[in-house]
Amino acid sequence: MAQEHYPARNGAGPVGSEPSSGHASDQLHPPVALPATLWLSRHGQTVWHAENRYAGTSDVDLTDVGREQADTLAHWAGTHRLDAFYSSPVRRALETAAPVASALGMAPTVENDLREVHFGIAEGLTIHEMRGLHPTAAARFESDPIAGSFPQAEAPPEAAARGVSALRAIAARHAGESVLVVAHNTLIRLALCSLLGIPLSHYRQSLPRLDNGALTCIRLGGTADTGCALLSFNVPLETALVRS
Repeated sequence: MAQEHYPARNGAGPVGSEPSSGHASDQLHPPVALPATLWLSRHGQTVWHAENRYAGTSDVDLTDVGREQADTLAHWAGTHRLDAFYSSPVRRALETAAPVASALGMAPTVENDLREVHFGIAEGLTIHEMRGLHPTAAARFESDPIAGSFPQAEAPPEAAARGVSALRAIAARHAGESVLVVAHNTLIRLALCSLLGIPLSHYRQSLPRLDNGALTCIRLGGTADTGCALLSFNVPLETALVRS
């Protein structure tokens, strides 16, 4: 038997369907998700960072100063409304996240793509030691840290891409919310350059330093067609607490 068709009601679809507003623009322009506010924190100081060594993906313990920075970050987190909390899987980030977890009463979601860039033959060395042991590699890196990245290191554009992907995914999951992310110096700077349209080769000049424990705040949408607003960069925890 042929199915009978009835005329649609005014401003509605077929009988039994959900009513529509009747405006074509509703279908052409669906509601845009709100951006997330992401608080990016570099982990606390380690023994290697105190000596300005490349730590990369190596597991290095926090110093006493680093543990104090983690406690201060926890104090800051306890004074803010945070809807979610993410961390790199690298041990120094997880150790920084531990007191924050206690303050918030929530465990961090560990995101593998938030790990630091691997520095290849430079891991565990200072740039001064690299100049002595591997002068050509050191000179190439200091001239252009992207084209001249250290031998056996992760390619910086790949690290930037995974960092951006991780932050976008977090923003998509937490649209309109406030999220703390504990990660790493070079990964954060490369991801920021990519999001803000700064050439990656300029990351050391445009964003010259990111201190241990310092906070950077961005407003970010969950899709590639949404922009990124840099609200603050490398704010010391003590200053962030005063502003709370």
